Amino acid sequence: MRYLTAGESHGPQLTTIIEGVPAGVPLTAEDINEELARRQKGHGRGRRMQIEKDQVQIVSGVRHGVTLGSPIALVVENNDWKHWTNIMGIEPVEEQSNEVKRKVSRPRPGHADLNGAIKYGHRDMRNVLERSSARETTVRVAAGAVAKKILSELGIKVGGHVLEIGGVKANPPNYETIEQLQKRTEESPVRCFDPEAEIKMMEAIDDAKKNGDSIGGIVEVIVEGVPVGVGSYVHYDRKLDAKIAAAVMSINAFKGVEFGIGFKAAEKPGSLVHDEIIWSEEYGYSRATNNLGGFEGGMTTGMPIVVKGVMKPIPTLYKPLMSIDIESKEPFAASVERSDSCAVPAASVVAESVVAWEVAGAIVEQFGQDRLDLIKENVQKMKNWAREF
Repeated sequence: MRYLTAGESHGPQLTTIIEGVPAGVPLTAEDINEELARRQKGHGRGRRMQIEKDQVQIVSGVRHGVTLGSPIALVVENNDWKHWTNIMGIEPVEEQSNEVKRKVSRPRPGHADLNGAIKYGHRDMRNVLERSSARETTVRVAAGAVAKKILSELGIKVGGHVLEIGGVKANPPNYETIEQLQKRTEESPVRCFDPEAEIKMMEAIDDAKKNGDSIGGIVEVIVEGVPVGVGSYVHYDRKLDAKIAAAVMSINAFKGVEFGIGFKAAEKPGSLVHDEIIWSEEYGYSRATNNLGGFEGGMTTGMPIVVKGVMKPIPTLYKPLMSIDIESKEPFAASVERSDSCAVPAASVVAESVVAWEVAGAIVEQFGQDRLDLIKENVQKMKNWAREF
């Protein structure tokens, strides 16, 4: 499976075209809208979320609530477009007209502005920031919603939550099921399982906003029910953990990723890192621990996939850092665009989506590409085989 996205932050719409989704997957607009609504929530979001109420239009690839196997096209309109039609219009304009008055010549440190302008030769860095904006993750979440529907049909569950914001760390969540984790975190304004840490995180966000600053954090995604052996050890680009790592790192402002205990493995001897193999009549092979986050050799072990990502503070600040005006070459405060003081809770939903996409794509590729019923049969055969091996 693969998808492409198109659209600018203040353009008319965001679009994704998804190819390779098998036929027979139940899918409605409401399935996708639920995930889009989750992305828009969270303490610390800016005024843009008050303007937009993201709703998807499924314009191809689905008939009577079921996927056809043909490409799926999804569209999310930008409500704010009506205020930007002159600034972001398609047709040519006079250089000195009011339509270009929102020109950006002062790049923001930490953003794509300057590098992108140099790469593509843009003197107006709005041409960069409009596309590099995290607004694009709207349709990545839409694609992830499709992936989640595939996984749910196979009995595979995906959940995510926030572990840290602005240095405030939550206690490891104590839950029995993914549903329990999701129920609690859906009730939290910062998607945190720990109620005491939740309050402190919100205070940290409020302090950052008051100071014109921003803060980042750490999110975690868990996937349960994936059979053994999804991915491959035979080539670097077929390792599923590598694909997931790349997907998480592709999320705007993410600067690190780890599986299981991750970087803490550097502090421990091998005897305290690797997961001992156990066997039972009921479950077959399993692991006594899950320090490696559900992966060995680029393949799933049958244990839950556990992946964390670290998000840096958003680079748009209301008390901006110093920069250089590319026209005058004089030092100035960087440009200010409407932004969030913290988007970590929303980023946890985006992380769920990109992880779900990679897992679903690997399963579709490995167990039969065209029909959901055949994929179900083959996944069950693999689970039976692993239990009897």
